[in-house]
Amino acid sequence: MLEQVRGFKFRKAFRFTVAIALVCICARVTSAQQPVVDKLVLDQTIQPVTAGLLDRAIAQANTDGASALLVEINTPGGLVDSMRTMAGAILSSRVPVIVYVAPAGARAGSAGFFLLEAADIAAMAPGTNAGAAHVVFEGGKPDETLSQKIENDAEAFMRSYVARRNRNTDAAIAAVASSHSYTAEEAQTQHLIDAIAPNDTQLLDSLDGRSITRMDGTKTILHTRNARIQVVQPTVRENLLGWLVNPNIALLLLVFGALLIYLEFNTPGTIVPGALGTLMLLLGIFALDLLPIRFTAVLLLFAAFALMLLEAKFGGHGVLALAGVVCLIFGTLTLVAAPIPELRIRPWVAIAVSVGFGGITVFLVRLAWRARRIKARLGADALIGSTASAMETLAPEGHVLVEGEIWDAVASESVPAGTRLRVVGHEQYLLRVAPLEQSKPPQTAT
Repeated sequence: MLEQVRGFKFRKAFRFTVAIALVCICARVTSAQQPVVDKLVLDQTIQPVTAGLLDRAIAQANTDGASALLVEINTPGGLVDSMRTMAGAILSSRVPVIVYVAPAGARAGSAGFFLLEAADIAAMAPGTNAGAAHVVFEGGKPDETLSQKIENDAEAFMRSYVARRNRNTDAAIAAVASSHSYTAEEAQTQHLIDAIAPNDTQLLDSLDGRSITRMDGTKTILHTRNARIQVVQPTVRENLLGWLVNPNIALLLLVFGALLIYLEFNTPGTIVPGALGTLMLLLGIFALDLLPIRFTAVLLLFAAFALMLLEAKFGGHGVLALAGVVCLIFGTLTLVAAPIPELRIRPWVAIAVSVGFGGITVFLVRLAWRARRIKARLGADALIGSTASAMETLAPEGHVLVEGEIWDAVASESVPAGTRLRVVGHEQYLLRVAPLEQSKPPQTAT
């Protein structure tokens, strides 16, 4: 009877173990069959940092064995060189790339439109727009010949892949040549995009089973229904670079770094202002290195700092500082030669920083000059003119109490204890005193 009970328990445990194993195997098989789509969100300007982020996302999608890379964009545009780099990465990607303008209210302006058309699948959410991709010349349009060359080059770049994506070349070129912009519905009617969907889940479900032709001519069928979406998150380094590439932040780092270094020169030995200022200055220079910079604006900045230093050294009654502020304002306003406002220094930031820097410089200069004109008074020098009390009979030397301190003193004649005295001079640490009725307070020059 005992053996039967044991056998029953063993069979029950065995069946339970087998059931658990089958569940795990089924779960693994289901997970293996579920497609994976990597997703990257680009909701900033097109610049070197976003180009690096897209490169990493494409590489990660390859490593993950993803069915596709979904790039959700919302951008006003950006730098042409970065756009070309990103478009090239999309065109040469082994993993199909879906560029999706979302959410509602988003846009793929200027450089973003090039990325949208470069994708294997171009899609937009309702309430979005794309286009206005005409080349913008910051700082004035160049001569007609050079301008025509640049515009023709941009149009040729667009034509080089739009036709291979079986999209409307004329409508795409109109966005480049004439700054045409399209709503999602207009873009679909003009055959500029392949799908409209309110969210990424519905978009991926609608694309499942669709055959696409890659740039090398091969055909690929998308498997995206019920896909597991893996979001590619920016690294700490990419977040830091994204923060630094803001030209307003770069300007603040430069100016405040220079100010802290100036403080270090005026108060040597404090170390902290100099070290922090050097770090901020280097970060500012590094950030500006990621952006298109005008050489003439850099010269204006150097001239501004030089004028501030001359004001500090020679004291031009504020004239040199004022000239420095003017140079700083013009230098900062024209420093970044970017095609869109989002990558330029805002005027109010440039003016506020320049005036603030000039004001602080003038304030520090005035403090330094005032300190030079005031004679340092230390030790016994500071006691001349003070009243004292004889602690004992001065015959003629003895001890006196002055400002709560006991000093050796000498009088011209014997003075009884308790007499009120005035300090009239000193010889090293020996005070010369005289009775109050015989002494007069020192005269101050007017």
